[in-house]
Amino acid sequence: MFRLTVRDHVMIAHSLPHPNFGPAQQLHGATYVVELTMVRDGLGEDGTVIDIGVAADVLREVLADLNYRNLDDHPALAGILTTTEVMARYVAEQVAERLPTAALSSIEVVLREHPDAWAGYVLPL
Repeated sequence: MFRLTVRDHVMIAHSLPHPNFGPAQQLHGATYVVELTMVRDGLGEDGTVIDIGVAADVLREVLADLNYRNLDDHPALAGILTTTEVMARYVAEQVAERLPTAALSSIEVVLREHPDAWAGYVLPL
């Protein structure tokens, strides 16, 4: 298996209105470092998993729709608890819609909310 990872970041605001989240039930901000990893069984004829520039551009495009936004007001996320885990899945699904995925076996997205805390999602293709 071969892997290629690109990284970017996004700054969001949101609230998590559920008793499990204590003070995070209130509106607050977060900065996520976002890692997108694409996995492929073998390399393409050009010796790559995918063009690194294409991967970086797609991730940047997906994150641009979230950057500096209150996720509570984002139409695609209405009524959803936008936990780090949920947002990792959302980013993976949005990337998969835009990326040429035919040769890939999976996409993994990790959102690093803090140097000591992160969550991720693996989307099998």
